[in-house]
Amino acid sequence: MNRREFLTVLAAANAAGLLLPGAGLARAEAAAEAVYDAPAFGNVSLLHITDCHAQLKPIHFREPSVNLGIGGMAGRVPHLVGSRLLEHFNLKAGSREAYAYSYLDFENLAGLYGKVGGFAHLATLVKRVRANRPGALLLDGGDTWQGSGTALWTQGQDMVEAAKLLGVDIMTLHWECTYGQDRVREVAETEFAGKIEIVAQNIKTADFGDDVFKPYTLRDVNGVKVAVVGQAFPYTPIANPRYMVADWTFGIREEEMQATVDAARAAGAAVVVVLSHNGMDVDLKMASRVRGIDAILGGHTHDGMPAPSIVANPGGRTLVTNAGSNGKFLGVLDLEVTGGRVADFRYRLMPVFANLLPADPEMDALITRVRAPYEARLGETLAVTEGTLYRRGNFNGSFDQLILDALMAEKDAEIAFSPGFRWGTTLLPGQPITMENLLDQTAITYPYVTLNTMSGEQIKTVLEDVCDNLFNPDPYYQQGGDMVRVGGLSYACDPAAPAGRRIQDMTLNGQPLEASKSYKVAGWAPVAEEAKAAGGEPVWDLVARHLRARRTVAPPQLNLPTLKGVDGNPGLAA
Repeated sequence: MNRREFLTVLAAANAAGLLLPGAGLARAEAAAEAVYDAPAFGNVSLLHITDCHAQLKPIHFREPSVNLGIGGMAGRVPHLVGSRLLEHFNLKAGSREAYAYSYLDFENLAGLYGKVGGFAHLATLVKRVRANRPGALLLDGGDTWQGSGTALWTQGQDMVEAAKLLGVDIMTLHWECTYGQDRVREVAETEFAGKIEIVAQNIKTADFGDDVFKPYTLRDVNGVKVAVVGQAFPYTPIANPRYMVADWTFGIREEEMQATVDAARAAGAAVVVVLSHNGMDVDLKMASRVRGIDAILGGHTHDGMPAPSIVANPGGRTLVTNAGSNGKFLGVLDLEVTGGRVADFRYRLMPVFANLLPADPEMDALITRVRAPYEARLGETLAVTEGTLYRRGNFNGSFDQLILDALMAEKDAEIAFSPGFRWGTTLLPGQPITMENLLDQTAITYPYVTLNTMSGEQIKTVLEDVCDNLFNPDPYYQQGGDMVRVGGLSYACDPAAPAGRRIQDMTLNGQPLEASKSYKVAGWAPVAEEAKAAGGEPVWDLVARHLRARRTVAPPQLNLPTLKGVDGNPGLAA
């Protein structure tokens, strides 16, 4: 799809009323050209998507107002929010880019600029960008097969088909593994055979330590040998149930990464890129320590970064990027490779505005087909929200709070925990909460609701452990995600305090939590195999029952911790 063809399709979309309300064709063309004009550069191009979380249709997605960086990470990307982020990347407040990258004035800008993502619209953009970039590779950073009702009910088959049609060349893994290692192997060996390669230098067999997937793949792009090294999420067996990948081991494996990069160079690679699901802080540290990586195309932490970070290391420098989430962005890295090395680069992270990109007919047809058996169930209206419902942020989001409130009410619990997942779409005030919207927050293969008796000491231990996963000063000990969401219990958090001393001043109904006293705690998404055997209703059934009874949902009162020691931190909304 060249420029002329793109504008022809754009004109047809405008005539069909698919663009901005009240916008003329000339205005729509100008807006699309301003956002998507990306002249080709160099002789090697890499396109990058990550963390789509099975969102085939356009969505709203609110970026975080809290993304704290601690210690050496304070004040550095990706730990900038709101106006600090806009200033750092020279983005104008109120612009399309400000809407895409920040939470500022979200409700108003969402009404003005519309939904983002959608694979049919992403497909149009991919074709447009590839039209003047011969041999461009499309890389998928993982978390693609999970995050929606249709993905759950088809074991990711809807996303497998969409990835093939989109033209993905290479991918790595994380939430895909929650369908079980047998399902991942099945897709790799059948559906993807000869089409999409899965690479992961850090997934080994538990018995002999053999590679489960190729550590890297070597591709010829316009006469240039390009190596793509895979880095799956290192903590998959900890953050998700171990029994789902019982025969595999993971880890950061920095030494093996260096050996893999060296092997790729020895095989003639002029370009080495890492397709990573580490999370951006981990990628930044790895880039400073491993020689010979030209770029790390990162994911997992859902950070939409308009420009790469350039990291010095003993071998030179490495570009580190992160391409957001939910199908909201397409990263485009163009490289000028001369004399067997990267001489120059250009990078753009393109927001996917659904009302500026006509739906690709083939992808649109596929989406209609795979959703058809489930449309009635997905479309059930459970309630109507009076406020914005979102998840993303280091602490409780409003949709998280809704889930916590439902858990406490339905299980008659004093306290509730909900995982600090970063996936989940956003609803605007006045919109219906459908079963699809609820599944966008809860669709996992271990959705069991739990009810346990826990001592005050055990509750503090849980909170401290998760807080350390988020705020450990060494990125290699961080597991991504956000703080466990907490209902009922009030507490203070000092992110920069030593491990074991970050959680303070815990109270329940105004009374201090007693270490030896027992409390009734509801939760969901247990990773222990014993919890699977015990069963428990899926969380979406519990929350759906709660919403049907309420019908209208007032803006939830967020149960946020009192934060200490973070005044002036640019990762905290002013």
